[in-house]
Amino acid sequence: MSHVKFHLGYFTKFGATSWPGDGKEFGSNWIDGSYHKELAQILEAAKFDFILFEDTLIVGDRYGGSMELDLKNATLSPKLDPIPLLPVMAQGTSHIGLIATASTTFYPPYLLARLLSTVDSLTGGRAGWNMVTSSEKNAALNFGIDKLLPSNVRYDIADEYVDLAKQLWNSWEDGALVADPESGVYVDHTKVHTINFEGEHFRSRGPLNTVRSPQGHPVLCQAGASERGRQFSSRNAEVVLGMMTGGVAGMKAYRDDIRRRAERQGRNPDDIKVVFLTPVNIIPEGKEQPEMSEAEKQAAFEHNIVMASSSLDVDFSQYDLDSPVPQDIVAGGHTSALDHMKKAGREEGKSLRDLFSSGKGGNKARFSGTAEQVASQLIEVMDEVGGDGFLIEGSGYNRQLPDLVNGLIPALQKAGAVRTEYTGTTLREVLREF
Repeated sequence: MSHVKFHLGYFTKFGATSWPGDGKEFGSNWIDGSYHKELAQILEAAKFDFILFEDTLIVGDRYGGSMELDLKNATLSPKLDPIPLLPVMAQGTSHIGLIATASTTFYPPYLLARLLSTVDSLTGGRAGWNMVTSSEKNAALNFGIDKLLPSNVRYDIADEYVDLAKQLWNSWEDGALVADPESGVYVDHTKVHTINFEGEHFRSRGPLNTVRSPQGHPVLCQAGASERGRQFSSRNAEVVLGMMTGGVAGMKAYRDDIRRRAERQGRNPDDIKVVFLTPVNIIPEGKEQPEMSEAEKQAAFEHNIVMASSSLDVDFSQYDLDSPVPQDIVAGGHTSALDHMKKAGREEGKSLRDLFSSGKGGNKARFSGTAEQVASQLIEVMDEVGGDGFLIEGSGYNRQLPDLVNGLIPALQKAGAVRTEYTGTTLREVLREF
C-alpha cells in the first residue's frame, strides 16, 4: 500500500536543551555550539528536512512575578541567539535546513534582511526564517517599548515588513556578481537597484549591500492559528506550523484552510508545507514506559506552567489550579491556545493542573509505543490529513534521540513515508521534492 510521503522537521531551542540530564549530560556544553553541531549531524544522517529553533527574548517571570521557576528548570532561558549558530551547524552538514526564529516587532527590516541574506550564503542556501510578531510584554520592555500593539496590528505591520524584506532581497538580480577579471567588473551595477520603499510603517531606500544569496531569500515559516495569523501564513509562508488541535479532522481542516487561502491569493498551495508540531514517545521493544518520579512530574509541571504563563501573558499563579479552567482568563498573547484550554475546562472539567501536568518526557504524547507502532500512527494520521509532515518536538526529549533516529525513522523509511536521500541542495528545493 502506498502512503502519503511527508516531510520531517525537528523543533528545539538554542539553550540548555538537555537539562536536566536527558540521557547524555551536557551541563553547560551547549554554550559553544558543539551540542547543536552534533545534533545537526545526527538529524541529517536520519534525513530530516530541517531543524527549527524557537526563540524568546526574555527571562520568564510572568508566573508569580518571579524568575525562579524559569531559571531553575532552564525553561525559557538561558539560551543563545539562534541566527549566528546556523552557520556553525552548517559547517558539519551539507543538506539539512536550518530555520531560526526572529521577531518583526524588534528587528529593523533592513538589518534582519541583511543578516538573513548573509546566513543564507554562509549555509549554502539552507537558511529559513520563522516569522513571529512577539507577544511578551517583557520582551517589549527589553527594547524600550512600553506596550505591544494589538495582535491584528502586529500582523498588519508584519505583512508590510515581509514585503519590504522581499524587495530588499530582490534588490540584487541573479547574475549581478560577475567577478570578471578581463573587463575589470566585479558587480554589474545595472543589476543592483534601489527600492525606495514607502509604506505605512516602514521606509527604506535600499539596495542591500550583500550579494544575492543562494536561495534569493530564506525559506519563510510561520505558525498562524488565529484568523489573522492564518491570513498572514497563507500570504507569506512556505512552511506553516500547525497544532494538533481538534484531532485528525481539525488537522485536515487547518491544512485545507491554509491551502484555500493561499490559492485565493494567487499562490500555488503545493509550495506551502503544513507541518504539525508533536511530541513522540518511543518505548523500546520489550520495555515498559518508565514511571516519572514525583520530582520529574513537578519539574514538568513547572516547565509547562512557566511556558504557558509567558506565551499567553497570563499569571496562572493568580488562579485555583485544581478547579475547572476559569472562563474569565484574558490572554495578552496566543489567544487561540487559551480558547482550547477554556474549552477543555468547560466541556471536560479539566483543571489548570490537569493541563499543565502532561509530562515533558512525552508520557502523554499523542503518538506513543514502539518505533514501529509510532511510525504506523504517524503514517495513518498523515494519510488522512493528506500531508505535509510533522515537526517533532525535540526540547526535553533528547533522551529519545537514539530511538528516534535508529528506530522510528528507519521504520518510516521502510514504509516509504519519508525520504531516504536528499536530491535538492537548498532548503527550498528539499521542501519541494515532494
